[in-house]
Amino acid sequence: MSTSDSPIALSILDKEYRVVCGAGEEESLQASAELLNTHIEEVRNGGKVIGADRVAVMAALNLAHTLLSQTDEQNQVSKSFRTRVRDLQDRIDSALGNTRQLEL
Repeated sequence: MSTSDSPIALSILDKEYRVVCGAGEEESLQASAELLNTHIEEVRNGGKVIGADRVAVMAALNLAHTLLSQTDEQNQVSKSFRTRVRDLQDRIDSALGNTRQLEL
């Protein structure tokens, strides 16, 4: 553990966990724990999953699914953006080529 790392107490599923994190990351880690707790409560209140371990796993699985779905969407948007930029570059190159031919 470096001097910039410090332990932070997090409450997840009504239990306290001490986790070491880098300086300046405490707020983000706390927000992550709160998000996980929110999902745990949603799964628990759904009543379809019994047992703390299973509730935690289902909440984590739901979060992982959401993350992967968003990543896929971002990749599709990035690909579409790159395609549009490439098309615009081609149109600009074509227009500049026509202008050069007129100058000759």
